[in-house]
Order: sequence, then structure tokens, then C-alpha cells
Amino acid sequence: MNKNSVVDDWFKNYDNPMKELVQAVREAILAADERIEETIKWQAPTFVYRGNLASFFPKAKKHASLMFHKGKFIPGDFPNLEGDGKEARSMKFTSFDDLEAKKEELAAIVIAWCDQQEMK
Repeated sequence: MNKNSVVDDWFKNYDNPMKELVQAVREAILAADERIEETIKWQAPTFVYRGNLASFFPKAKKHASLMFHKGKFIPGDFPNLEGDGKEARSMKFTSFDDLEAKKEELAAIVIAWCDQQEMK
């Protein structure tokens, strides 16, 4: 798991009722594929591999929210990626049970992104 101390420090100062859930989503993403890394961009934890995969929306107070920067272009069928914008898609987690239900899909998204980047 490629945890970054800069992101650890960000979490120390993160005051949000969804903090534990956001942390759990972070860990699920990092556990999904050893190629994925994390950093802070746009004042939020961002997951990267040869480009930006996703960033947390840190102001969400009723769920953990991830914005997949190029979500439209990630190959595969991911029913929990929401949105119809030009490129970005989002995925929300309302509880630990919801994360558990979506964890396999989240991991598949991470792997699909990394595999796609390898082909470029």
C-alpha cells in the first residue's frame, strides 16, 4: 500500500463527520492495485498513476465523494460511476456498508485505470 505521509498529515487536520469513511475509501483504493499512489492536489487527497485518477471532495458532510477526473474514459461497466459531464464522473459512499457493497467495483475501476495507463 503506497500511503504518503503528506496525505497522512492532511487527514490529521481533516475535520469532517465522514473522516473515518473517507479514510476507509482511501485504504480500499490503495489496496486495489500496487501501482496506485496518493498525493495532495487541489487541497485534497488525489490518487494517481501516470495521471490523475480521482480526488476526494473534502467538503461533503453526508457521504464520502470521489471525483474521477477522466471517469468517462475508464474502460469497463461501472454502474456506480455517476454523471454525464464531458469527462468527470463521481462515486459516493454513504456508509461503511455502502463502501463494502461497492468495494469490488471500486477496485475494478482502479485496476482498469492502471491497466489503461500502461497501454499508453
